[in-house]
Amino acid sequence: MTSSRPYLIRALYEWIVDNGFTPYMLVDTSLEMVEVPRAFVENGRIILNISPEATHSLVLGNEAVTFNARFSGTAMDVHVPVVSVLAIYARENGQGMMFGEQDDTTPPDPGPGGGPGKPDVDKTPKAPAESAKRPSLKIVK
Repeated sequence: MTSSRPYLIRALYEWIVDNGFTPYMLVDTSLEMVEVPRAFVENGRIILNISPEATHSLVLGNEAVTFNARFSGTAMDVHVPVVSVLAIYARENGQGMMFGEQDDTTPPDPGPGGGPGKPDVDKTPKAPAESAKRPSLKIVK
């Protein structure tokens, strides 16, 4: 199953913009694939204004968020893998969502026996109960 993070980022971005607020994105810059202006990174993180007014060619893709923006007057292409997005929220009121550290691409494999907290399921087919009735329709005039 694919990660839900890019879908949530797109939905929250649209919700924030539709309500007239400024969408901010908190990014973990520890991955090598993250391309952001390093001069603005503090404690391995950066907050980016991703509003339509602040960005050009914004793409909220399934693998990465990319756009072009000006930082201290210098244009720069920004590339942020979706796994590096820690939060998206509205600047004005802080409403939005923080994401967990782990990737949610696939649920853990329960393995044999159904895994922890799941009962063992007997896979043998069972005979239908003799007293079970089949649904029927009647004509009512």
